[in-house]
Amino acid sequence: MSQFMKAGDPVWITPYNATWPEWFQQLAQPFRNAPGPAAFRIDHIGSTYVPGLAAKPVIDIQISVADFEPLDVYQLPLERLGYIFRADNSDRSKRYFREAPGHLRVHIHVRQTVRAALSRLCADALRCCFPICSVENRIGTAVFSG
Repeated sequence: MSQFMKAGDPVWITPYNATWPEWFQQLAQPFRNAPGPAAFRIDHIGSTYVPGLAAKPVIDIQISVADFEPLDVYQLPLERLGYIFRADNSDRSKRYFREAPGHLRVHIHVRQTVRAALSRLCADALRCCFPICSVENRIGTAVFSG
């Protein structure tokens, strides 16, 4: 299975890939300058953040900002890096960007600082509790592998 997916492709759960943290570091480096002063933190979140957890091969990056407005402060720099703003995202607790078609799957979640802290707490709790990860891994594999 390729790490490049298109809309409509089936969801694939793959065994943990030890290179996911490296992918995050490489992908996050340009963000460290791109969003400018709007970004307080840039974090690896989601399933690929949890060592040993089978996951969709999608790197989730969270950018923490004080406020969603003005949008241009982070939208324009992220678009210059090739990411596409998804204004149609129904989750109003974040602003959502995706990779350009044909590129490595990346989901960028821009969240206000308080909401971002909750998301990081959940990711860190999952990461710290490997027995939970093991159960999640078996359930996810069973559900998505048919």
